Amino acid sequence: MTAARRSVAAAAIVLLAMIPASAAERCLDCLQAGAATVSLPVPPGTPLAGYGNWARRLVAPDLFGRFPHAFWFRPHDGVLDPVVARALVLETAETRVVWISADLIAVDRGFTTRIKRGLAAAGGRPATLVVAASHTHSGPGAFFDSRLLALLTVDREDAEVRDALVGAIVEAVRRAEAAKSPAHVGVLAEPGPALTTGRVDRPVDRTLAILKVVTPAGAPIAVLWNYAIHGTMLGPANLKLSGDVMGVASHGIERDLQAPALFVNGAVGDVSPARHGVSEMKPVAAELASAVMAAWAKTPTAPRTPLRVRASTLTMPKPRLSLRNCVARWLPAGLTVRLGSAFPDETELVAIGVGRSAWVTIPGELQSELGESLKRGGAPAWERVFVAGVANDYLGYFLTPQDAVKPSYVACASVYGPGAGERVTRAAVGLLHLLAEGQNR
Repeated sequence: MTAARRSVAAAAIVLLAMIPASAAERCLDCLQAGAATVSLPVPPGTPLAGYGNWARRLVAPDLFGRFPHAFWFRPHDGVLDPVVARALVLETAETRVVWISADLIAVDRGFTTRIKRGLAAAGGRPATLVVAASHTHSGPGAFFDSRLLALLTVDREDAEVRDALVGAIVEAVRRAEAAKSPAHVGVLAEPGPALTTGRVDRPVDRTLAILKVVTPAGAPIAVLWNYAIHGTMLGPANLKLSGDVMGVASHGIERDLQAPALFVNGAVGDVSPARHGVSEMKPVAAELASAVMAAWAKTPTAPRTPLRVRASTLTMPKPRLSLRNCVARWLPAGLTVRLGSAFPDETELVAIGVGRSAWVTIPGELQSELGESLKRGGAPAWERVFVAGVANDYLGYFLTPQDAVKPSYVACASVYGPGAGERVTRAAVGLLHLLAEGQNR
């Protein structure tokens, strides 16, 4: 080969090296994201969900149809602050996640399945779905398919209320999908404000975590913030719709960011607000919003972030109600009432990895101590692990074995036995390790 030909060949090699790979090869870990907020259209006459005492109940069940959507509980009496659903769509070339946060007491598997069907009917790529209830005790009721929980806290299922809520959530996802654009993300976790207290005389987790989502130019797309707090700053005497402190904080964040702020509760089983009442809610919410905004300001983002998902089905023991935990301490520990089909015998856990951080859903209220155990167990596989509590399903409280046998409200609502909390925690840790292997399923 002549010197001239060698020069041409060398130049060709250089040019070929400069030609970019295909979009799929170049951007396997490049993210697209969109987010949206939609008001929950709560029909007039809908009761609130969360408290079962007489302050919320009708004097007698509404056997004569005086109220269009209430049976056991009094209808709500106006709006204290808007209740909403927020959606965040995250996707790469291989993976798509739809993350929903809603101002609801909880969601069961049937409600989550209806959302999945609504999204499927609307078309679009298949996605892993996470529906995170904020756990406000002043959100709408009458949408839960459970006779037992209907009697205790949420009122019986009303198709009009349920379908209105599902429709609004599906619409939030549709709008988030329409708003999708290239995105950079970052994750930060740090000690959050000391605004909570324990219910069972044990330390509680006050970690504040955020997932920051921005455009390549740095404009906010959404923030997902994770903190453990019960939505009980407003007591049972409140009959107005409210997202409680988490909802008010999210509205404050949105005013600052001009982008949706999705709240995801943590290991909330034994975590209550340290302060209560309408007068305290605004300053506590402002402190939470300020902490989220401070975290946002110092969270770096990256243009290429692996997005992974994995799910697993967990079989549960037969549910039983402990009369000793619920009625009287002097009753024998083994005296229980079978709950039959009132609670499911299986559930699903979902793990989502964003870069070197991971969230795992818990279908109920996990005790802080178990949440810390979950994080430690997932730590070898992930730099940061977070709990997405009260998500996709609701199976009650999950406590440590020692606290599950001590008579209390939370132990009464732990219906799968003393070992159920550790069972769920082990399954979540195992799922996190499977997710770290790098296979989406």
